[in-house]
Amino acid sequence: MTPAARIAAAAEVLDAIATGLAAEQALSRWGRANRFAGSKDRAAIRDHVFDALRRRSSCAAWGGGLSGRALMLGLLRAEGRDPDEVFTGEGHAPAPLSPEERAAGDAPEGPAALDCPAWLSAELEASLGPDFEPVLKALQARADVFLRVNALKATREEACAALAAEGVEAEPFPLAPHALRVTAGARRIQATRAFAEGLVELQDAGSQAICEAIPLPAQGRVLDFCAGGGGKSLALAARAPALRYFAHDANPRRMNDIPARAARAGVEITRTEAPEGRFELVVADVPCSGSGAWRRQPEAKWQLDQDGLSALAATQAAILEEVAPRVAPQGRLAYVTCSLLDAENGAQAAGFLARNPGWQQESSLRLTPRDGGDGFFLAVFTRQGGA
Repeated sequence: MTPAARIAAAAEVLDAIATGLAAEQALSRWGRANRFAGSKDRAAIRDHVFDALRRRSSCAAWGGGLSGRALMLGLLRAEGRDPDEVFTGEGHAPAPLSPEERAAGDAPEGPAALDCPAWLSAELEASLGPDFEPVLKALQARADVFLRVNALKATREEACAALAAEGVEAEPFPLAPHALRVTAGARRIQATRAFAEGLVELQDAGSQAICEAIPLPAQGRVLDFCAGGGGKSLALAARAPALRYFAHDANPRRMNDIPARAARAGVEITRTEAPEGRFELVVADVPCSGSGAWRRQPEAKWQLDQDGLSALAATQAAILEEVAPRVAPQGRLAYVTCSLLDAENGAQAAGFLARNPGWQQESSLRLTPRDGGDGFFLAVFTRQGGA
């Protein structure tokens, strides 16, 4: 496919997303219908689609609309490229620009220039303070690919050498002690021996830093209550494999990959649909807006609304109340989000303490994309007394 044909395909996929399809579903459907497209073509189209979704409001301003064609036109203009070199109508290129398209489009202003949902702008600014504009600008760009080196099997230097032997270049990243930033060959990672043998796992550097900041007990049981695919369970188990780890999720199917991942990593994690007894540590990585990870899931930015945010806040509070009784006396509860919003972070921590006087907050940590990884929040609570 020519570069222009890839842009035409991206516009088609964006139109499918506008009908309600998830981005990955729309890309997969396009790929099945266009099997002539090679892997490099599909990768380029995916990059165009996600670039346009990250910058949807600014691309819409530059392109004069929200259609896939307008968004790709806007993306070209935002990048300082001449649309007439792409919109030629030759072969599979997009049709030439109409007079209306040439006249449409202006430089975005205000929240649109930062690709911030207008309704959420004030709340994000209040939550981020002077970091508001730099963080929103960081969210307009693609996220790096990060790996966590499994310290039970390799050092960072050994992992880098093993990856390099198979065409994946990576370098140590300072945000977490076992983090690597992939600089080349990211799409080869899961085909490498280093991955297959459990030397490395895909995990954002911010997520790794949060896992490192969670205090682990000297002995006992750890429950990952909203485990999903088990990434945080694996990271914690690599730090202290002698502890007993349990993974739970409201949707058990999300945990289907945990046994294979744990076996590859050389750790034991027990899946459970009904956790029993008390735990020395409970980790609650709760459902949230995902605003700290909008670079990776940009469509979520535009799907969120006030009702959805309020519902998430209610769910977060309910999960905290549900897991608190599962914590052993003197044990810890780690509350985690990948959100930048105080309503999901500090306000939730304060609300939990107000409702539960038998607890104290031991520590907290906030990360934003300015730190290099995704945005995260961690609050660690300690259960007081012997009840």
